[in-house]
Amino acid sequence: MSDCTSDTAVADWVIEHPEALAVFERFGIDYACGGRSLAYACTQQGVSLTDVLASLQLAITGRRSETDHHTR
Repeated sequence: MSDCTSDTAVADWVIEHPEALAVFERFGIDYACGGRSLAYACTQQGVSLTDVLASLQLAITGRRSETDHHTR
């Protein structure tokens, strides 16, 4: 999942992985949150960081699998 971590700004997640946008919308996380980290945004929104990270991983790896499938 590249170098994005819980300390990475939410906006940087979206820049690095556009598919993260749908995950953030589903959890109600503002991806233009002024450079706040994912951990901070999850705390502010009252959602589980673990759940968000798991959803991000699924979204990102799912997209890569789909892209790999279409390029073969």
